Amino acid sequence: MRISQDFAPTGPDAVTTARRRPARGRAAAALTAAVALALVLTGCGGGSDAAPKSASAKSSADADRVEPLAGAPKPRLPVTVDSADGKKVTIDSTDRIVPLTGSLSEIVFTLGFGEQVVARDITATFEQAEKLPVVTRAHDVSAESVLSLKPTIVLADTTTGPAEAVDQIRDAGIPLVVVDPAKGLDDVGRRIDTVAEALGVPSAGTELKQRTEDRIAAVQKSIPDHADGKKPRVAFLYLRGSASVYLLGGAESGASSLLEAAGAVDAGKESGLEKDFTAITSEALAKAAPDAILLMTKGFESVGGMDGLVKIPGIAETPAGMDRRVVTVDDGVLLNYGPRTDQVLTEIVEQLYAKGGAGQ
Repeated sequence: MRISQDFAPTGPDAVTTARRRPARGRAAAALTAAVALALVLTGCGGGSDAAPKSASAKSSADADRVEPLAGAPKPRLPVTVDSADGKKVTIDSTDRIVPLTGSLSEIVFTLGFGEQVVARDITATFEQAEKLPVVTRAHDVSAESVLSLKPTIVLADTTTGPAEAVDQIRDAGIPLVVVDPAKGLDDVGRRIDTVAEALGVPSAGTELKQRTEDRIAAVQKSIPDHADGKKPRVAFLYLRGSASVYLLGGAESGASSLLEAAGAVDAGKESGLEKDFTAITSEALAKAAPDAILLMTKGFESVGGMDGLVKIPGIAETPAGMDRRVVTVDDGVLLNYGPRTDQVLTEIVEQLYAKGGAGQ
C-alpha cells in the first residue's frame, strides 16, 4: 500500500499485501506492514518559470489540478535509460504512457504528456487524470489491464507490485522504467529529471525542476519569524478511523522534510521515533508534545473531525489537542514530492501560522 487518499485494504488482503512485497526503503511502502498489523490487532517542452504571485498562489480549492508546462513536448527518441531495478530500458515511443503511481502521473502530466497517458493508478487523484481507466486494485497492479491498453512505456517505482505483475508487463515486451521513490524535498528534482529523460525531454525536465524549486523557495520566504525563537512542534498522524488505524509518524514517515521546510520540528522524529510509524499511545504523544497535528484530509474526516480527534487517547492532553490546532492537506498530494510540492508547503505554512490552525 501507498499512503494515499484511499483507506487501507482490510482483513486478509491487507496481510497478504504486506507479506508479499519486500521492504524497499520507502516510508509509504513500509507503512503497509504497520497498517496491516494494526488491522490484525483490531480484528479487521516550454513553460514559465515564474514564481507564484504569493505564498497563497495555490489554494486547497485548486489543489486537485496540475499545471503543465506551456507548449507541446517534442521527445527525442529512442532513448536508453537506467531503471532503478538495475535494468537498461530503451523507449521508442511516448504515444501511450501508463504511470503506475499518482506521483509519477503528476510529473508526466506536468511535463505536458497528459494527452498520451492512457491509464492511471488509484492514487492519481488530480482532475486531469480522473476519467482515465484505473489499472490497480487495492494498490496492486493488474498486468492484464495494463497490457490491454497497449502502452508504449510504463513508469513504476520500487513500491509498485506485485512483482509478478511487473515481470508480466516486462515479459510482454513493454518498456518499463522503475524510478526510485521520493523520501523528501531533496528527491523532487531527481524524480523530475528521471521521468523527463525516460520520455525524451530532458530540457523540459530541467525547466520543470527549476520552476518547482523556485516556487518552493518562494513559499519558504513567506514563513514568519518565530517571535519566541521556538519552532512549532508538529506531529504527523496517519488515521483511518473506520479501520481503527491510529499511527504516529516518526523519522521515516515521509513528512519530516516538509515540516522542516515549513520552519517546524517533526515532533515524532524529535521525540526519538526512528521508524516510519508507531501505534499512537498516550505516552508517545506526551513525549512528542506537538503544538499542532498534521493530518491527511480523509484521515481527519474518518475520525469525525476535531471532535473525534480529541477522543483518541492522549490527543486532548497535548498542546495541539488543547488548542485544537490541526493542519490538513489532501491525501492525494501530501507526500508526492513532485511539481505540486510548493502547493503542499503553502497549505502547511498558511494553516500552521494562522491563529489556531485549521482546527480552531
